[in-house]
Amino acid sequence: MTGGFRVQGLDVSDLAAEFGTPLYLYDGRMLAGRITELREALHPRLEVFYSLKANPNVSVCALLHAHGARAEVSSMAELLTAREAGVSPGDIIFLGPGKSRAELAECLRQGIYAIICESLHELELIDELAGELGVVAPVALRVNPSFAVKGSGLTMGGKPRQFGIDDDQLLAGDPLGARYPRVRLMGVHVYMGTRILAAEAVIENTSRILELAERISARHGFDLEMVDIGGGLGVAYFEGEQDLDLRRLADGMNPVLDAFARTHPHTRMIMELGRYLVADSGTYVTRVRYTKTSHGENFAVTDGGTNHHMAAVGIGSFVKRNFPIRLLNRYAEPATERWNVTGPLCTPNDTVGKNVDLPPVRVGDLLGVLRSGAYGPSASPVLFLSHGHPAEVLVHEGRAHLVREADSARDLLHKQRLFEPAAP
Repeated sequence: MTGGFRVQGLDVSDLAAEFGTPLYLYDGRMLAGRITELREALHPRLEVFYSLKANPNVSVCALLHAHGARAEVSSMAELLTAREAGVSPGDIIFLGPGKSRAELAECLRQGIYAIICESLHELELIDELAGELGVVAPVALRVNPSFAVKGSGLTMGGKPRQFGIDDDQLLAGDPLGARYPRVRLMGVHVYMGTRILAAEAVIENTSRILELAERISARHGFDLEMVDIGGGLGVAYFEGEQDLDLRRLADGMNPVLDAFARTHPHTRMIMELGRYLVADSGTYVTRVRYTKTSHGENFAVTDGGTNHHMAAVGIGSFVKRNFPIRLLNRYAEPATERWNVTGPLCTPNDTVGKNVDLPPVRVGDLLGVLRSGAYGPSASPVLFLSHGHPAEVLVHEGRAHLVREADSARDLLHKQRLFEPAAP
């Protein structure tokens, strides 16, 4: 019998027995190690802001914050999560193209470091709300640059987008400061793309963003208190991909940041990261309920699928490729067969992995989708077929902690209200 997958010495079979399946399993040592390694490699003036959209679990955020991460949020719930995790308002930025009045007002009431403004209409609303609350709103302009990202899995700038204000509009327009008396323009934000694996692309983008930020601030007459260079550092999921070379990134980017820091000694330099910080630490664990063959192909039908892990089937990608999938309870056993790994949903699209190389799979086995700490249940249709949200477990210092309970059927019914039609 070969050994099973372990997290800090804890066997996955024991964890599955204790907490049930399906579940998301996070390795706290890997979380802490990733942000520590990053902060030690990159320029000391560069601050890491954790993008909660990647994984909004409050305990994940709290652990990253304990190791130096600030917070980038994009909803009311994410804002409250960051605060619950211990992040101070002065270390929170809020962005998103469609912020509500309530969200903007809460940002102003809490006194967060910066609202990232994505349109002139939004700037008008911020000014109005700040006047109503008797405050001055700290605002950074999100800029949609005319240049495009290189090597991005998902491009966020350089094209017509709902994100930010086009750079040519800002550079050609009249200074904005005097038009909005309750707004203090204080920074520039540019986010070029996501899942970038080439260090050279990040270095070039950083250099161009810093130069653009100087031009924008000069045009609109405000002190450059912060520059957010975005992030988008990638993780290799698929065959043929290689992880970002952090040393190569640091060797090329640190001189660029150092030159900017010397000429802007009081400017906060921010990099926002989500996937890069959390993806590697997470494993989606499912149990095989049934095995079968159909037209010569093997199928392992598990208790969890795309309802919990839509990212694994290629969300945001035109090419459908498998995340790394392993047989967890016989982790070292060699792969000798090909299997389709499917979930419990009544749709052929519920295929987490197609033609995956695995050992012989048996009913009761545990299958794991590796590198699943980012964009798991929060980016998935967890209510499809009313299965609900899976459990989430964080292993920290050798102990397993339930950091989110799985939804029960009663949980899903709790907020529904029965309308009882009269009998005909």
